[in-house]
Amino acid sequence: MVGTNVQVKPGTRNHKGFFVDETDYTFVNMHPAGWAVICMDEAVCHLVDPDDLCVITA
Repeated sequence: MVGTNVQVKPGTRNHKGFFVDETDYTFVNMHPAGWAVICMDEAVCHLVDPDDLCVITA
């Protein structure tokens, strides 16, 4: 699943409790603590609950 384009469900929060923008992200990997690491670009990444991800199908 690494490199897969994903979106987050409405109301998704990151590991710090902040809301995550509902936009397209790239799934990078799974953090050892169980969080999914997703990135919008090289500067913006979030750790989120993997259950809050939806795979984008074209």
